[in-house]
Amino acid sequence: MDDIIVQTPENITLVGAGQAHKGQLQAALAHAPYLVAADGGAQMVLNYGKTPKKVIGDLDSLDRPNLAKIPVGDRHHIAEQDSTDFEKCLARLRAPLILGVGFLGARLDHQLAAFNALVRNPGGPCILIGERDIVFHLPGEAALDLAPGSRVSLFPMAPVRGWSRGLDWPIAGLDFAPGGRIGTSNRAGEGPVQLGFEGPGMLVILPLAALDEAVRVLGRGGPSR
Repeated sequence: MDDIIVQTPENITLVGAGQAHKGQLQAALAHAPYLVAADGGAQMVLNYGKTPKKVIGDLDSLDRPNLAKIPVGDRHHIAEQDSTDFEKCLARLRAPLILGVGFLGARLDHQLAAFNALVRNPGGPCILIGERDIVFHLPGEAALDLAPGSRVSLFPMAPVRGWSRGLDWPIAGLDFAPGGRIGTSNRAGEGPVQLGFEGPGMLVILPLAALDEAVRVLGRGGPSR
C-alpha cells in the first residue's frame, strides 16, 4: 500500500479521542512503545505529558494550540470522510501488533464503528483496551493461557463457525452470526483455551487482566490461519 505512514518492528500504541485514563495508556506503552494518535487522541497524549510520533486523521478534533505542539512533518491529514480516524490509522500502520486506547467507552456508536474496523483491518492484529475489557478480532486460531473461570465472550460481526478446547461450553458445530447465535459469557476451564474460526468475523472479548497473555499470543505475528 503506497500510503502507509508507519512501518515499524515495534508494537504501536494507537490513542483515540474516546474515554480512557492514564493507566490504560501506560499499560499499552509497556507493550507497545511506538506512540501514534488518531486525530483528537493527541489531546489525551499531550495531557499526559507525552508527544505522539505521528498524528493521523482528518485533524478536525484537535485544537490549534495543541496541533501546534506536533511537528508539521508528524501531522498526517487524511481528508476523506468515508472512514473513521481509527480506520484511517489502521489502513496506514504496519507493526507486529497495535494496542488501541481511547476507542472503547463513551459513545456506543464509536465503539461499534471500532468493532467494525477491527474486522476490516487490512494490517496485523490489534487489541483494543477498555476500562474492564480487551477486544480483538480472531480470524484464525490461537491458544490463550487464561486463569480458570476467566470470562471469554465471543461476538460475531459476520456469519462464522469455529471450534474450541478448554471452554466450559464448547462451540464446535455452532453457527454464529450478528443476528443469530452469539457467544457471550463463556468461561475458561482448566488449561489453555484454544479457539479457531473458519474465517473472519469473530471478536474475542476478555477481561483486562488477560492483556499480557493476549499480547504474548497475538504479538507473535497474529493468529495462525
